[in-house]
Amino acid sequence: MVLTRELGAVRDGLGRALFGLVAGPDGPDNRARIHGTPGPRWFAEDRPIRRVHADASMFVGGLRALLLQSLHPLAMAGVAEHSDYRGDPWGRLQRTSTFLAVTTFGPAADAQRAVDKVRGIHRRVRGVAPDGTPYEAGDPHLLEWVHIAEIDSFLLAHQLYGAHPLDQVGRDGYVADTARVATAIGVVNPPRTEGELRERIEAYRPELRSTAAARDAARFLLLTPPLPLPARAPYGVLAATSVAMLPAWARKPLLLPYLPPLEATAVRLSGRVLVSGIRWVMTAGQQEASAQRAAR
Repeated sequence: MVLTRELGAVRDGLGRALFGLVAGPDGPDNRARIHGTPGPRWFAEDRPIRRVHADASMFVGGLRALLLQSLHPLAMAGVAEHSDYRGDPWGRLQRTSTFLAVTTFGPAADAQRAVDKVRGIHRRVRGVAPDGTPYEAGDPHLLEWVHIAEIDSFLLAHQLYGAHPLDQVGRDGYVADTARVATAIGVVNPPRTEGELRERIEAYRPELRSTAAARDAARFLLLTPPLPLPARAPYGVLAATSVAMLPAWARKPLLLPYLPPLEATAVRLSGRVLVSGIRWVMTAGQQEASAQRAAR
């Protein structure tokens, strides 16, 4: 009995710490508002986007998305020149996670406000890449690359490490759901099936290449994130799992290893243990939030 209470206390503490890292100091208040405010939502409770975005596999999918997105030189130039990802990486993560939560689970009015805010930021982000090519964050073509790299990563991570992977209908439904958000952001005709998603990824490949900024970002994300010593080993597993989900063609430009036998065995097993552990500690916070909503 005592051991059970102690284990529960450890779980609660880890859950709060992890939630605070990804959601920020305003996380509990934001969660209460997102899930507790009445009103229509963009997505019904049974939609695939809710299943995917609520799963612990998003942790490995998110890191994979950042690595894949960095391969577009114009998208990476915008991040390198206008994003403080080195000085405030957790702040960037928290803003992204809040945006995903609001648009997936929040009231429709709040989701639209979140989109309008992002579009306003995009209008101010423009410049010239190191090769002399001008870019604008609001360019629908760049927005589409960021979108498809993200949802391809989230979907793959969920298929490999999600608690309840989707069937083909569900995977197509997920891509269609995310198209709703992409269109609101400014993407023109985003993919709406898994097959279309694969085709779009392939269509962008001629534009993708290695850049100093992309390699530098990969080193920072994988090797030198600002983390306390106890968190570095689990993060190492997270990093290895995310890299293992990248296709071979995406790794060479980032100088990342490709070891299929090891990745299919030890890395895959380690990834499952890690994601299961994240799911275990995060469930406590979700249950607490559900209880608070029910008590209102």
